[in-house]
Amino acid sequence: MPIIAPYGSWKSPITTDLIVQDVVALGSIQLDGDDVYWVEMRPSEGARNVIVCRTPDGATRDVTLATFNVRTRVHEYGGLCFWVVDGVVWFANFADQRVYRQAPGAAPGAITPEAVDLRYGDGMVDRGRNRLVCVREDHRAAGHEAVNAIVGLDLAEGGTGDVLVAGSDFYGHPAVSSDGARLAWLAWDHPHMPWDETELWVADLLGDGSVGAPRKIAGGRGESVLQPEWSPDGVLYFVSDSSGWWNLYRWRDGQHEALAPMRAEFGAPPWALGVRTYAFESAAHLVCQYVEDGRWRLATLDTRSKRLVPVETPFTEASRGDIQAIRGRVVMVAGSATLPNCLVSLELDSGEVTRLRQSREVTIGEEYLSTPRPLAFETTGGRTAHAIYYPARNPDFAAPPEERPPLLVMSHGGPTGAASASLSLATQFWTSRGIAVVDVNYGGSTGYGTAYRRRLNGRWGIVDVDDCVNAALHLVRAGEVDGDRLLVTGGSAGGYTTLAALTFRNVFRAGASYYGISDLEALAKETHKFESRYLDTLVGPYPQRRDLYRERSPIHHTDRLSCPIILLQGLEDRVVPPNQAEMMVDALRRKGLPVAYLPFSGEQHGFRKSENAKRALEAEFYFYSRILGFAPADAIEPVAIENL
Repeated sequence: MPIIAPYGSWKSPITTDLIVQDVVALGSIQLDGDDVYWVEMRPSEGARNVIVCRTPDGATRDVTLATFNVRTRVHEYGGLCFWVVDGVVWFANFADQRVYRQAPGAAPGAITPEAVDLRYGDGMVDRGRNRLVCVREDHRAAGHEAVNAIVGLDLAEGGTGDVLVAGSDFYGHPAVSSDGARLAWLAWDHPHMPWDETELWVADLLGDGSVGAPRKIAGGRGESVLQPEWSPDGVLYFVSDSSGWWNLYRWRDGQHEALAPMRAEFGAPPWALGVRTYAFESAAHLVCQYVEDGRWRLATLDTRSKRLVPVETPFTEASRGDIQAIRGRVVMVAGSATLPNCLVSLELDSGEVTRLRQSREVTIGEEYLSTPRPLAFETTGGRTAHAIYYPARNPDFAAPPEERPPLLVMSHGGPTGAASASLSLATQFWTSRGIAVVDVNYGGSTGYGTAYRRRLNGRWGIVDVDDCVNAALHLVRAGEVDGDRLLVTGGSAGGYTTLAALTFRNVFRAGASYYGISDLEALAKETHKFESRYLDTLVGPYPQRRDLYRERSPIHHTDRLSCPIILLQGLEDRVVPPNQAEMMVDALRRKGLPVAYLPFSGEQHGFRKSENAKRALEAEFYFYSRILGFAPADAIEPVAIENL
C-alpha cells in the first residue's frame, strides 16, 4: 500500500546524484564513410566537449585529448565546430579559439595563429580546394562590434582565412556544391534574428577559389530561410517559412519549388551553428525531421515524385536539429517521453534502430516516471496556447485525499525555442516528489507555425507571462493542482518570464530565476552581438521605445513584488551578465522579501558542471520546501534565505 504523505515530501529514487551521473549532451554529428563522429559535452569533466568516433564494429574512442575542449564561441552559443575527412579531424578549441588539425595517430597542431579574437564555426570542407569554408567572427577591433564573414581557411597551411563573403552583420550555413562549382549561404542583418528574416544567396566559385557575382534567390521581407543544402546531383534545397510554416523547397533552373507543403515545421530555430533537420541519403531521397502538433516525426522524401513517406520510429523529439544520412542509413539525435536524447542509427529498409550513445542510462522503473500529455488551453484574447503537462507520480506514495499537488510552471529559454518532450530526469525529480509540472510552449515558441512564433513580437513580457499564468489556472480549474501553491521557474529568457510573472501578476507563491533578465534596457546595452538587437523585435526599437523597456523590466517595479524568489547565476555569463541577478537580489533585500542568491564561479550561460547542476536543483527544491512548508525526504544542504 502506498504511504500517505503530503505532496512534496515523497521519497524518490530520482536523486540529484542520479540526475548528474554519467550524463552527456550529444550533437554535431558528422559521417566519414561508415564512421560516425559526434561531440559529447561531459559535465563530469568540467563541461568539456569531446569528439567521439564510432566505427562499424561498434568500437568507440575519444578523438580529442583531455587537454582540449571542442567548442566555438561564434554567436557565443557555438554549435558546429569540427570537421572530418578521411579520418583527419579539424576542430575549434574553446580556450584559445584556434582551429587544430589532428590526423590519426598524430598529435593535434594549430593551423590558425594565436588570436583568441578570431572564432570559427559552421560550414564544410571544400575538398577540391583543401579548405574549410566557414563562418569567421572577428573581435580584433577593440571597442567595435565583431565582424562576421565567410572565409576559406587552408586546411594545410592555415592562416586567418581568406574572406569570401562579407558585408552583412551575420552569416550562416555556407554550403559548397558537390562539384565545387557553387557556394550557397545565409545572410541577415540587425535587428533580425535568423528565425525572423534571412536571405539565401548563391554564387559561382571561380578558378582561384574566390566568389563570383552573388545572386539572392530567396528570403528577405519577413521570410526566414534555413539550412541551404546541395543535393548530390547539384540542386539547391532549403527550408522557408514563406507559407507560414517552415517547409521544404528547392531551387532548380532558376525556379522555386515547394516540396510536400504541410502545416508542419521542417526547421528549428538556429540558436547554435549547423542546425540540420534534413539530409540527403542519395540524390533520389532525402530524410527529414518535422514537428506536427508538438510531436517530432521522421520521413523520407522522393526528390523526383515529391512524395513524403513517414518513417515509424519510437521517437517523438528531435528539436536539436541533428541528422545525417548515407546509403540507406540515418544517424540522428532523438528522444521520447520514456527515452532521453540518444544518438541513434536507423536503417530505412528494415526500420532497425541502433542506439549508438545515450545521453544517460536510465535505471529507474517506468512506474516512477510521470507520463506527459500535450495540453492545449485558452489564453488571453480567446487564443489557444500549448504546454506539456506532467502529473505528480510516485507508486510508493499517495497524498491525503483532500490535497492537490503544488504546480511548477516551467518557462523555456530563447524565448524563440520550445519545451522538449524527451525524458528529463530533472523534470521527473519534481513529479516523483509530488510536485506537478507544466512546461509551457507560450506564444513565441517554435513548432506551431510562423504566426504562433510571432505572437511574442512587440509583446515579450506580456504574451509569455499570460500563457504561463493561464496554463496554471487551467489546471487549477480542472482540479488537478492546488491554486494556492503555484510556482514558476525558468532560465535565461525563461528567467525573465519568471521574474515578470512574479512582478506583474499575483498568481504564484514563489519562483526561481536561472540567469534571468531583470532589466531589459541593461540587456540591450550589454549583451553580445548575436542578440544585441533581438529586443527590437520582441519589445521595440531601442532607445526610441525606452519607455517599453522600463515598463516591462521587473527591476523597475519591485514595489509590485510580494513573493519570495531564488536566483541562480553563472559569474562568467556574457549573454545575461551577473548584474542582472544582483540588481534583483538587492531590490528584494531592500523590500524585505525572502530571497536566496547562488552565484556559480566558472559557469557561463547555462550550468554545465555536474556539481553546479546538482547544487542548483537541490537549492531550488529546498527553497520551495521552506516557502510552502513541506519537509523534503532527502537530506539537502540548506540555502541561506534572507528575510525569512
